Amino acid sequence: MASTTFAPPHASRSTPLARLAARTGLALGAAAVLALGGCKKPEVENPLLMPPEVEVAQVTRGDVPVFREWIGVVDGSNNAEIRARVSGYILSQNYADGSPVKKGDLLFEIDPRPFEASLAAAEASLAEAEAEQVRAQLNADKYTQTFETGAVSKKDRDNTVQQNEAAKAKVKAEQASVEQAKLNLLFTKVTAPLDGIISIATRNIGDLVGPTDPTPLATLSTVDPVRVYFQVSEQTYLKASERFSGHVKEAAGQFPVKMILADGSVYPRDGRFVAVDREVQGSTGTIRIAVEFPNPGNRLRPGQFARVRIAVHVVKDALLVPQQALDELQGSYQVAVLNPDNTVSIRVVKPGPRFGPDWVVLEGLKPEEKVVVEGIQKVAQGKTVVPKPYQAEKTAEPPTAPPAAPQPENGEAPGGPETAANR
Repeated sequence: MASTTFAPPHASRSTPLARLAARTGLALGAAAVLALGGCKKPEVENPLLMPPEVEVAQVTRGDVPVFREWIGVVDGSNNAEIRARVSGYILSQNYADGSPVKKGDLLFEIDPRPFEASLAAAEASLAEAEAEQVRAQLNADKYTQTFETGAVSKKDRDNTVQQNEAAKAKVKAEQASVEQAKLNLLFTKVTAPLDGIISIATRNIGDLVGPTDPTPLATLSTVDPVRVYFQVSEQTYLKASERFSGHVKEAAGQFPVKMILADGSVYPRDGRFVAVDREVQGSTGTIRIAVEFPNPGNRLRPGQFARVRIAVHVVKDALLVPQQALDELQGSYQVAVLNPDNTVSIRVVKPGPRFGPDWVVLEGLKPEEKVVVEGIQKVAQGKTVVPKPYQAEKTAEPPTAPPAAPQPENGEAPGGPETAANR
């Protein structure tokens, strides 16, 4: 029996529908190939692989004054406690509390009537003593004449002369009593001993006051100029005294003095040294210094706290970079230095005092080098960057805060003993 072979459907002769599908598929494939070949998309650059843009500044040189600050207390250049010099009741207060007064202005008046009576009594006693002395003088003259004729004894003559001398002494004593009574009457008018600002009165009209009162009636201070007192260590004084030989007048010209008020503002007028105290305080090891500031308008008042800033020396030819260029890391400072091939080197430096918007670098940099100021967070050791010139921001006042460094000595302002700032 002969076998029968079956061919699969795709092996059979192609139909017109199959041939049409085959031609359509080939055409679509060719079109797709042509379309892909003619519309190739451009490659997109990866921004993470591009060098970062940074702002750089060149290291500069300059002479930098180094300032030191101490905490001081403002006081009047002259201070007077107003006290009653006689006992009595206050009749009137003749000034406004806290107002300016002139020397000789009437401040208080004490009841004068008891002192007027005392003056009248003293003047009466003086008149009586003067009359007694006239009588004694006449007797002395008469006995002296009769003694020459031998009518009276020498003893009688001497007694009358001595009585006359005693009468003269009594007249002088009564004259002194009159002068004292006049002074006491004058003291019932309490006047200002100097020009200045007077405090609020501590006693009221009708109060009994006297010379032994523990509290003064008021306090008067001359506040133009004012003085600022502060303490410096013995070591600081000795170092500074080498420059002015201990003479305050020399120090006034060599050490410009600035004052920073409690609100952080810089007082617009410079001060000058006026006094160095006579002794070093054994308990603190410090010596008291006084500087004086003009105070027109009486803006400064006794008791205010202020920081005294003094240029203690000058760093010659110092290297300066913007403060933003220094990056602190675990107590050390680093800068990113731009190499000639636009790569970056991270370098450890030793900072000095600040000077306005810049920072003095004592070690680790050279004058011709450039450092990264803006974009430090984008750089790393050996990384390539795109440098651009640094544009410093203009500020009305340069920063005045000193760098955190050594602990301040006694009386120094917190935040570090030295800083450099624009005068």
